[in-house]
Amino acid sequence: MQTTSLFYSSNRSAAGAALAPEQTWKRGPAEPVIWQNEVHMWRARLDAPWSWSFDEALSLEDRARADRFRFESDRRRFCVARASLRLILGRYLKTKPGRLQLDTTEYGKPYFADAKMSQGLRFNLSHSHQLALIAITRDREVGVDIEYMRSDFVTDEVATHFFSRSEVEEFCAVPAEQKTQSFFNTWTRKEAYIKARGEGLYCPLDQFDVTVAPGEPPRLLNSRVDSGEVSRWVFKELHTEPGYAATLAVEGNPSKMVLWEF
Repeated sequence: MQTTSLFYSSNRSAAGAALAPEQTWKRGPAEPVIWQNEVHMWRARLDAPWSWSFDEALSLEDRARADRFRFESDRRRFCVARASLRLILGRYLKTKPGRLQLDTTEYGKPYFADAKMSQGLRFNLSHSHQLALIAITRDREVGVDIEYMRSDFVTDEVATHFFSRSEVEEFCAVPAEQKTQSFFNTWTRKEAYIKARGEGLYCPLDQFDVTVAPGEPPRLLNSRVDSGEVSRWVFKELHTEPGYAATLAVEGNPSKMVLWEF
């Protein structure tokens, strides 16, 4: 099993963060085992050829949700992402993916409808363009976000709608050539955090601050909702492919992250 200690503590310096090991994604096992001190990250391609295993994994609800997409390309990417999630979860629980009963909270966070069947597993899914990321933990909350970086989307005006006041001030001071990376770093940090909390966009985005400056390790700096949040979460920047930004937010202080290729 390929494991690496890749987590930043809340007070770790940028210089120390630079010493973190490189991230290597290796083909995942058919029967993975996860311990409470670990986070397992799975990377899946959404342009993978369609197969019978994908078709078998999807639930009726997945298919109904897919039918709501207007464009076939969006529908296909959604189906591959959901099927990949179910196939991966099925590996951990040693069960057929189509039998997994998944539900969502009132804020849209997915979870196992049968807590006994879950064996304490928590998970989160994010996908953008041609990549999906799936985070798996045991008995700890987790959120992940990946975004394909589009420079035409990055403006100071857009930042004012989604970032806090202090984040906007920092972002406006970022050099022009670094704005795209800085914007999507900040975006994925905020998204991963609210997904981990299970509140989605119901969480006011201007009520907490994350790191913005280029090269600064990802972390939660402040919460005006609950000051205890800062010590509750650990953030990790994920390196998937060029052109993407991604962040993991995980509860507590896990000591290892395993990087799997689906």
